[in-house]
Amino acid sequence: MDRLLQDVRYAFRMLRKAPGATAVAVLSLALGIAINTTVFGWVRGILLNPQPGVADASRLVTIETIAPSGTMIDNSFPDYQTFRDRMTLMSGAIAFKERPLGLGSESVTERVWALMVTGNYFDVLGVRPALGRFFEDAEQSDTLDAHPVAVLSHAMWTARFHADPAILGRTLVLNRHQYTVIGVAPENFLGTITGMRFDLYVPLTMQASLTGSGSWLTSRGARPLYLFGRLKPGVSLERARGEAASLAGAMAAEFPQTNRGLSATLLPMAEARRGVQTDIGVLLKVLGAVGAIVLLIVCANVANLQLARATARRREMGIRLGLGASRGALIRQMLTEGLVVGLMSGALGVLISAWLIDSLRLLLPFVEYPIVLPSSIRGQELLFAVGVSIAASMLFAAAPALRSSSSRIVEAMNAGRQTDDARTSRLGGVLVVCQVALALAAVVSAGLLVRSFDNARRMNPGFNTSNVLLTGVDVSTAGYDRASGLGYLDRVQARVRAIPGVRQVAFSEDVPLGFDGGSWEDLSIDGYVPGPNENMKVYRNLVSPGYFDLMGIRRVDGRDFTDLDTRETATAAIVNQTFARRYFGGASVVGRQIVAFGRPITVVGVVADSKYHALSEPAEPYFYLPLRQTFSASTGVALHVRTEGDALAVAPLVREAMRATDPFVPNDLSTTLASYTSAAYFMQRIAASLLSILGSLALLLSAIGLYSVMAYNVARRRREIGVRLALGATGGQILRLVVGRGLGLVGAGLLAGALLTVVGTRALSSLLFGVSPLDAAAVGGAMALLVGITLLASYVPARAATRVDPVSALRAE
Repeated sequence: MDRLLQDVRYAFRMLRKAPGATAVAVLSLALGIAINTTVFGWVRGILLNPQPGVADASRLVTIETIAPSGTMIDNSFPDYQTFRDRMTLMSGAIAFKERPLGLGSESVTERVWALMVTGNYFDVLGVRPALGRFFEDAEQSDTLDAHPVAVLSHAMWTARFHADPAILGRTLVLNRHQYTVIGVAPENFLGTITGMRFDLYVPLTMQASLTGSGSWLTSRGARPLYLFGRLKPGVSLERARGEAASLAGAMAAEFPQTNRGLSATLLPMAEARRGVQTDIGVLLKVLGAVGAIVLLIVCANVANLQLARATARRREMGIRLGLGASRGALIRQMLTEGLVVGLMSGALGVLISAWLIDSLRLLLPFVEYPIVLPSSIRGQELLFAVGVSIAASMLFAAAPALRSSSSRIVEAMNAGRQTDDARTSRLGGVLVVCQVALALAAVVSAGLLVRSFDNARRMNPGFNTSNVLLTGVDVSTAGYDRASGLGYLDRVQARVRAIPGVRQVAFSEDVPLGFDGGSWEDLSIDGYVPGPNENMKVYRNLVSPGYFDLMGIRRVDGRDFTDLDTRETATAAIVNQTFARRYFGGASVVGRQIVAFGRPITVVGVVADSKYHALSEPAEPYFYLPLRQTFSASTGVALHVRTEGDALAVAPLVREAMRATDPFVPNDLSTTLASYTSAAYFMQRIAASLLSILGSLALLLSAIGLYSVMAYNVARRRREIGVRLALGATGGQILRLVVGRGLGLVGAGLLAGALLTVVGTRALSSLLFGVSPLDAAAVGGAMALLVGITLLASYVPARAATRVDPVSALRAE
């Protein structure tokens, strides 16, 4: 221990002698450590620990139903009951569904997010209450609308009720129904949809009364639920998958009308379809890889810096060796100096990371869901930062330590030191080649993602996003039934139309290119015979008259919906062009019949194709139904308002109109259609933004590394350059000599980087849009940029070399 403390004291003494070099090393390493610690914090919170607060989460699985096309779809409550009661390899299964609710009184209300859960939800998850209790045996039954109780989240209990323990037994008004608070969830439990935060938990069996519509819990064809299961101890995932698939086959045979062709599988929690990990998991892995590249480039730079310092300390090391110091002692001393630099960098890096870690949330697009992402540094991040600091310090200190402790150092103490300098120069050159290779991969990745973002941003989605305000409307929060809910929408539409600057007003159930995925119906079509495994689940939207004109979706044939399309008239539908071509062969389709939810529907019009779920999707069949004919109180809709100018300027007036119509309907979420649909390319935007920063940083660090090596090379060869000049070499020849050395290093780095890029950019495929992983413009542009920076980084030392005084250089030697 005394020897270690002595080494540490000596390390600080030596670092103080070179404050500039120490500051550069600490700051650059701190930045690299901060980037990697931040990305690790995101990865840990989203990918490695998707279900915080859950006991033995490794045995949790998602139960996924698979359509004949191979698409995974949600589940029905009767299917859940079958899985729960007949899966012998699981100790329990749960079902849940998110839902916004109105919390308040007759005059004041606010939107809160609830998770409607089965009664056994907390028991299967192994969660214990922080206060009160969870659902008891009687409340865990499948009896509908029998138990109006609620469990608060810890965050809501703390923020809204000031952590008052007297909250137990208090009554909350939810969607104009009274619920009794029975407990509070623990602080570290956030629910079972990764990245979402919920305010409270209510029994799923209360769905009908909460939504003001008939319960879909009795219908095997209604599939709104997410299912989780817990494997019994010792049961493998593959074995349980077999039982789930077998049980799905039995349900298909037993209930052919709703389950024919459906299969089932189990997935580990990291692969769950619901949650932010499905959207940003690939991005986090790419950021982790590029962050590691930046750290390696930093380590190479610091290693070059340490090599230069080691060369300057040859006399010191030679004297210590001559006085009997062992090589091991010198290596230990140099590694200790590296460790001190690394730990100082790590401490600073943690401070920077604590500021950076919340930045991911700021890059997300508008969503109506309550998003929660890692926002603080915890123990795991601190341990990670310490580990990275130690590993980085050993990485950059190893070569200088070995060089400085070599027995040849004594020989280098004489006047002829060219051999030792040449070895140092070669090692520095190797490090530069590595830096350039890594930088090329980072810059090409950034270029690909910038081009992808630009392509996505410029793409025409098939509708006009400018000057349209969106406001969510959920009439179930006010306790409306179907008829009174439609009446509310009519009154809101009339009030909003009267606002100055408003041109058009319409409603739709789904907004295209959002996160919710949309709704579909199982169709049969007049005269069309589907293939053996063809999926006839076709996505649809419920829209009001005037929706297509407001959105700028061109009508190709037939008519628009009107106010006369009600439940008392024949059900109507408007289909897109791809629907018409695929199912009716492109012939006139107006007047043809399709069948959905058990009743015939007449096609009254055809509209142009547009994008519905993703900008990259191929044209797919899609159809629209009149809102008045299919509306229920549980149908959440979006109010669309097209304005003369800036849509957000009328947002306060729209909210006031809704509040004047009924103050109990929350109207706190408004955005523009352009902002909402930017979710379609938010991954490209985030990736382009973050990787542009990291790529630029990699480029800058590589330029610094190249400049330092070239400057050292010129200083080392000062006598040689003096001799050349004395023998008649021109400045241009010296310039070419030095710049040529730099281009040679970069050429080798580009060759190695090209191989790395071919392998590495394939991981970006899912993030790319309209560009290939080996796009010539991105690869060629990155190479040209690196060559240009090489010329610039080499020119300054080269110019200095041309001004060397031959006489002075020879005398100095």
